[in-house]
Amino acid sequence: MTYPYRAEPGTVYLVGAGPGDPGLLTTKGLACLESADAVVFDRLASDELISRARPDAVLIDVGKVPGRHRYRQEEINDLLVATAGEGKSVVRLKGGDPFVFGRGGEEAATLAEAGIPFEVVPGVSSAIAAPAYAGIPITNRGYATSFTVVTGSESPDKPDGSVDWEQMARTGGTLAVLMGREGLSSIAAALVRGGLTPQTPVALVEWGTHPVQRTIVGDLSDIASKADEAGLSSPMVAVIGEVVRLRDQLRWFDRRPLFGKRVLVTRTRTQASVFTAMLAREGAYPIEVPTIEVQPVADTGKLDEAVASLSENDWVIFTSTNAVDAVFDRLGALGRDARSFGGTRVAVIGPATAASLRSRGIVADAVASQPISESLLDTLSVRSGDRVLLPGAEVRRDALLLGLEEAGAVVHQVTAYTTVAPKDVRNRIEQALQDGVDIVTFTSSSTVTNLMAMIDGDPSRLGDALIACIGPITAKTAEEAGLDVDIMASDSTVAGLAQAIRSHYAEGTAKE
Repeated sequence: MTYPYRAEPGTVYLVGAGPGDPGLLTTKGLACLESADAVVFDRLASDELISRARPDAVLIDVGKVPGRHRYRQEEINDLLVATAGEGKSVVRLKGGDPFVFGRGGEEAATLAEAGIPFEVVPGVSSAIAAPAYAGIPITNRGYATSFTVVTGSESPDKPDGSVDWEQMARTGGTLAVLMGREGLSSIAAALVRGGLTPQTPVALVEWGTHPVQRTIVGDLSDIASKADEAGLSSPMVAVIGEVVRLRDQLRWFDRRPLFGKRVLVTRTRTQASVFTAMLAREGAYPIEVPTIEVQPVADTGKLDEAVASLSENDWVIFTSTNAVDAVFDRLGALGRDARSFGGTRVAVIGPATAASLRSRGIVADAVASQPISESLLDTLSVRSGDRVLLPGAEVRRDALLLGLEEAGAVVHQVTAYTTVAPKDVRNRIEQALQDGVDIVTFTSSSTVTNLMAMIDGDPSRLGDALIACIGPITAKTAEEAGLDVDIMASDSTVAGLAQAIRSHYAEGTAKE
């Protein structure tokens, strides 16, 4: 259910985005984000969250990287005032919670002084979320009944510093230190001076709740050197106290089968979300770089003629959800609906296509047991002389058409949509490969062909990445392109592909 809330013009919403996992944004925060005229966002706001903004929304990146700030805080404050002053509804999307070391209080004060209406939408603080995703409860009966959150951005060696670290050592309970990477060694030493033993357990959680989260465990005597050896950097939460001992028992996030695996998803942008969600649930880091884009046909004349005479066919066969979408889009444009099928029987390839059709009020008369043309031919009871409409990506003589003609059917193929390689995607492919990819997924022969074209037909560009294909036809195309197929779904669906990838790693058969 969508939260019934809309961002009002001229109002600024200080929204906590949480520490990284987009699922941790509150429903009110999402409602404000989706309806705002402008979004001013921080470094830790995920691309997935930014993509939920309105297509016409103004997006302003004010992220601060240690040592390099695009905007000073005073400039951000003025930007919020000016943008809201133009009558725009503004979401100020901040990492974690706006009022937990997020300088949200300063922004709110500036807005109040300028007479700009504002609201605060709290978010999940990394002080709680990062330890939880590392399997460390910030409090636990028998270990700690309180916790303290403190900023580590100020060096303990600074004279007259704002944080009394030796006093922090005497507070008891768990200590969560944010922004303390640079001064970690000094912080540990100050806490020991304050009375904590050098063996006090410490966990460092880098990029908490992100697919690239890393956690190292030590104690106050060695944690700084361990962090240096591991190359840990900001953002990082340090958890100090006895609760750290529970990590071995309670860790869950980084024990999932695909944790940290970088998976290249080559499906169309509109179709990728379900697949990437499946991968993310298993701990993977999906990288969406669509290699195909579905577009409507430029001239809809022939398609409209076919749609207008649907009931004159004995069979209509849909080989993809794209074909279902294209036909029903034209039905709507012509002021018609599912009743136009009349008594025509309908066949589909694949459960996803069947589900798409069912959502529009039509239950398929025949569904291929396997999502390939040959399987549908075995399922159909086509008789000689039957009229068959076959809407698809392009008119071509494939196994399905030849099989229908051999059975004596009169087949009318019509182009319902086209697939093209997206513009400007080559640079994204290059960046993904440069950053490193563990698995490359292909969900159709077109995704194979287009990706290979983008890397100039050179399989070595994919390095040691595993190749995962949705089914035998796609796998055959990949092999013909010079790729070694490591994983193939037995159930040729995206759910089947996700399960095949999971099983590959769960069984310990991954490449070393």
